[in-house]
Formats: sequence, C-alpha cells, structure tokens
Amino acid sequence: MELVTFLIDLFLHLDEYLGDIISQYGTWTYGILFVVIFVETGLVVMPFLPGDSLLFAAGTFAALGALNIWTLAGLMMVAAVLGDAVNYSIGHYLGDRAYNIKWIKREHLEKTHAFFEKHGGKAIFLARFVPIVRTFAPFVAGIGKMSYAYFATYNVVGGITWVATFSLLGYFFGNIPFVQKNFELVIIAIILVSVLPMFFEWWKARREAKLEKKQA
Repeated sequence: MELVTFLIDLFLHLDEYLGDIISQYGTWTYGILFVVIFVETGLVVMPFLPGDSLLFAAGTFAALGALNIWTLAGLMMVAAVLGDAVNYSIGHYLGDRAYNIKWIKREHLEKTHAFFEKHGGKAIFLARFVPIVRTFAPFVAGIGKMSYAYFATYNVVGGITWVATFSLLGYFFGNIPFVQKNFELVIIAIILVSVLPMFFEWWKARREAKLEKKQA
C-alpha cells in the first residue's frame, strides 16, 4: 500500500521530484533519467514507471535551461531503443517458458499478444504510447520469435518518435503559466490519453463478447 501511495505521489508531483534531482545531482541527472527510461522499457517487471510524464517533465526543465534538450532527447532515445532491444532478447531467450513465470502477469502478456494480433508489426511502434503495453510489447515480440530485423525497424522509429513527442511537448508547452500552475492535472491528462487505446480495446472486446454470447 505504501508503494502505491508513493507511486501516485511520484506521478502527480513529478516536477518537484525531478527538480530536487536536478538540484542535487546536476549533470548526473541525465544518467538517472537514462536508467529510468531504460528500465521501464527494458525490464518486464517495471511497467509502472512514469515514462511519458517523465519525458514531459524533463522537457519542461530543459525549456528552463536546467537541462539541454538535445542531450536529453538523444540520450533518452538511446535508452528507449536499447531497453526494447534487451526486453526482446529476454523474451526470445525465455520463449513460451515466460508464461510460467509467477511474477509476470499472464493477463498482461495475453493483452499484449492480442494487441499484436490486431496491429501486427506496427504494435511495436504503437505500444510506445501505451503504458504497461509499452513494457510488454518487445518481450512478447521476443517470445513470438519475431524477426529481429523487422522488430528493430519499428523499435528505432518508435523509440525516437516517443521520446521526441513527449520531451518536445514539455519543452514547448511546459512553461505556459496554466501548465505550470496545474502540472498535476496535465500529468493526469497525459496518463489518461495514454491509456485510452487500452480502454478502447477493452471496451471493444467486451462488446464483441456480449454480442457473441447473445448470438450463441
């Protein structure tokens, strides 16, 4: 319960936490952010880390001059691409054995697999913008033995686009007075927009299940 409370506070006050990190660690902040993005995308056990909102908040601090936007974006792109590559490799190594690992939720794997069934290779790109699915997509791609060359193309394009989108949004819009005064609301909006695709897929699947049940 304490972990959940901390994570909620972290998400809602990410600007304050990041500000403290920058003031204490200076240039090392880039390394800390690199590790967070790499871990969120590279380790299947860390789907709860605040990737989207963290990039947005970091972009905001870059606009204030506390971080360099080009250094930030470049390093985060490398972290995102490397993270997915490692995650794919782990899934490829484990194969179907991954479904028997207790600390990996089978429902997350199955939802991500359904995401692949619907979108094909594009799922690697689209998953970048969907929390939780973003972490499981490369893992499931590895389990399914997707061609690495095919995976790598979507991985690189998706990683670059994801980082550029949220870091630049923060850079260009983070210093607007309304955003600064209502940062928590903006973060909540980012999270809600990010999970909308998941909610839509869940609602659509439930609706189709009900129709099938009526027709049976």
